[in-house]
Amino acid sequence: MVSSEYERRIAARFATFDQDGNGWIDREDFSAASKAVLNEFGTPARSDKGQALYGGAEAFWQGMAGIADRDGDQRITRDEFVNGAVKRLRDNPERFAEIARPFLHAALAVADADGDGSATVDETARILKALGVPEHIATATAATLDTNTDGKVDEVEVVTAFARYFTVPE
Repeated sequence: MVSSEYERRIAARFATFDQDGNGWIDREDFSAASKAVLNEFGTPARSDKGQALYGGAEAFWQGMAGIADRDGDQRITRDEFVNGAVKRLRDNPERFAEIARPFLHAALAVADADGDGSATVDETARILKALGVPEHIATATAATLDTNTDGKVDEVEVVTAFARYFTVPE
């Protein structure tokens, strides 16, 4: 049984993926997310970083579709997301982290201006804003992702937080 509070929280998470707001998650949402991040940082799609981001987005989409697209129509409805992906991922957050990791790694690499393997808190906020997170929330969220308070967000910090956010308990 899924509680209404749980459903409300999951609906917000569904909207995070549904980039175009058409009521389902599909490959185009992942491509749009990649394009938005690349545009934010002025990174060409055909660059190594651009290709890695699109490849990470495709891997993320394939992983999500594999666990949530129950009818095989290449779209994840809100119901499929709530009753498929989230329940499966909640039971195995490490699986979610592995599905998301290539995209998150590549997004951090796009934002990483100095090439040290981490994005600054400000760069991380820019990623979040590019993905449609309102500025005040993006800024606050980016700051909380910096769990060791070094002014940077690395892959371990972002993957852990991302998995925790999307694998909410019922």
